[in-house]
Parts: sequence; structure tokens; C-alpha cells
Amino acid sequence: MSSQVVNKEEWSRKLMEALKDVYDPEIPVDIVNLGLIYDLKISDDGEVYVRLGLTAPGCPVVDDLVYTVEEVIKETVPAKKVEVDIDMETQWSPLKMSPEGREKFKKLYGYDIVEMWIQTYGLPTEDQKA
Repeated sequence: MSSQVVNKEEWSRKLMEALKDVYDPEIPVDIVNLGLIYDLKISDDGEVYVRLGLTAPGCPVVDDLVYTVEEVIKETVPAKKVEVDIDMETQWSPLKMSPEGREKFKKLYGYDIVEMWIQTYGLPTEDQKA
């Protein structure tokens, strides 16, 4: 069996694009533009690791979300192994959203969630960004 060379950049690009089809159950914006992909690692031998955040702690559909992300990864690249980790420690905030995600949210709800967040909570200090 010949060992396939994994083009990590290409895989990463393909995966991030494919994961835009996975939507958060709470906010109808995809997990990429919500900023819920906290980490994506691809090993040289084709193992894929994703660390996912949640918009709401105790999200009741977390298992469905993990399953969907795993399936999308398997359908997108010939991964040898797929691991999806849920990060319960890192709190999500709208500040993690991409500009595209903010626009989608604005169109859906009629307000800028990031502006509202900053008005309510202020801008994060450096130690809160970590």
C-alpha cells in the first residue's frame, strides 16, 4: 500500500469550506463563520483533529453536531482518523465571528450582535481574549 502524501493546506481549505454547511443549532449561521472552529489540525498521515466551541454551554444537540462534523470531514477528505473535541473551557462570544458571519446574523435578526455585545460587555481585555 503506497502512503499518500497529505496536502495539509489543501485539506484545511477543503474542510473549512465544507464545514460552512454545518449550522449551529442555536444561531442559524454556519460553525465556521460563527468562529466555532477553535482548532483544526491535520497530521502528515491524514489524521484530522477539530476542536469545536459551542455558542451555548450544555447545548442539547452536541452529539448531533459532533456526528455531523465527523461525517462532513469523512466525506470531504480521505482522513485516516477523525477526532472532534468539544471545548467546554473556552467560552464563545460573538467577537469570534467572521465578518461574513456578522453580516449573516445582521440579515437574519436586524442588528449587529457584535456591536450589541460590546455595548453590553465592553471590549475584552487582553487576558479575556486568550
